[in-house]
Amino acid sequence: MCAMIYVLSTVLGYVLASVLLLKCPSLLHRRKRETFRGMHISHRGGAGENLENTMAAFRHAVELGTDMLELDCHLTKDEQVVVSHDTHLQRSTGVDAYVSDLTYEELPPYLCKLDVAFKREFVCEGGEDKHIPLLRDVFEAFPEIPVNVDIKVNNDTLIRKVSELVTKYNREHLTVWGNARNNIVQKCYKENPRIPVLFSLQRVLLLLLLFYTGLLPFVPLKEQFLEIPMPSIMTKLKDPARISRSQRLMTWLADTLLMRKTMFEHLKARGIQVYVWVLNDEEDFQRALDLGATGIMTDFPTKLKDFMEKRSLTKHH
Repeated sequence: MCAMIYVLSTVLGYVLASVLLLKCPSLLHRRKRETFRGMHISHRGGAGENLENTMAAFRHAVELGTDMLELDCHLTKDEQVVVSHDTHLQRSTGVDAYVSDLTYEELPPYLCKLDVAFKREFVCEGGEDKHIPLLRDVFEAFPEIPVNVDIKVNNDTLIRKVSELVTKYNREHLTVWGNARNNIVQKCYKENPRIPVLFSLQRVLLLLLLFYTGLLPFVPLKEQFLEIPMPSIMTKLKDPARISRSQRLMTWLADTLLMRKTMFEHLKARGIQVYVWVLNDEEDFQRALDLGATGIMTDFPTKLKDFMEKRSLTKHH
């Protein structure tokens, strides 16, 4: 009987401490310092309105007033850091070659039309700019704009060179970097711990485990940005007739586990920003904000800007 009372009191104490620290994490953790807030984030510069990852896309997004540019980096054969999503150039340029096998001068231009990955049956038709830019070009053109850098390949030289560019252009307070792969994020953090990192997929899964076991409030976190998909959008990206019942179930389960307002609020209280991607319609914009996301990543920066302006007007009335 005494043992039972001891176990129950211990469990109750743990639950109460977990609930308290979930609500008030500052009792245990120092809040991370936010050097910028990214509410309106342009995915690949706004891949639905201009050719992805081009200077034209970045300029358009910045002129609209985006809070942050999201882009992807690779290394060329002559060790130039270029802004490009794919490792292989077939989809984006029609050329059967890897970025890493060509020098910067040899890189082909983008095709005139590119599919938008997060909008079903939507093609973006580009303007004059089909040029793959250097990361340096972006940093020079937009010295005050926060940039979210996805390190696309596990390459020590790429990580080192991105870090050197961030430092050279005095952007450690305006940059976040990482990748879904944990080994890349670990290397980024080791290379330059002054640049904030994203949660890798492995760390997101750990985060969920900690949250659902009540351990999250007790565990220190080195990451400053949680960047996650909204799983429910996956059902919009395929023809409804081609989505199986098991796929719908898995999407629903992932969405239910990941889209947790309580978890988002706890992370925000610790100074960790929560970005949801890649959202391209108003229904999803609204849901992300209702859940407490601090930022929305979109292919359509104009649409997100219009939505935010309408929402702001509604609030004031």
